Amino acid sequence: MIEWFAWLQVGIAVAGGVLCVALGLAGRKPSDLTMGATALVELLLIVQLFVAIVAPLTGNRASGSEVEFYVYLISALLLPAAAGFWGLVERTRWSTVILGVVCLSVAVMVYRMLQIWVFQGR
Repeated sequence: MIEWFAWLQVGIAVAGGVLCVALGLAGRKPSDLTMGATALVELLLIVQLFVAIVAPLTGNRASGSEVEFYVYLISALLLPAAAGFWGLVERTRWSTVILGVVCLSVAVMVYRMLQIWVFQGR
């Protein structure tokens, strides 16, 4: 796991989450902006999956439990996809709020993955 990339993911997920929650509470239905923010979070998670597969091959191993790390990563990958599907099916303001909550949840999960990879074994 690359530390700066994880922090970038956390920052983008928090920004997207706050944006979606604010727009949802303001009564906005899912739009290109909110769906795009969620899709960006998903795209960064896909890149993180690739990094997490390649990193151990280059000697950058997790200091904590790799199983726990990958469970977090796979779970985080599923959340934005499910929320995006929900946002397309149910076009209400609450779908936009759910997109935001999912982005904020992913931010917490990525932070926890960073802890597992970098700090847990020390």
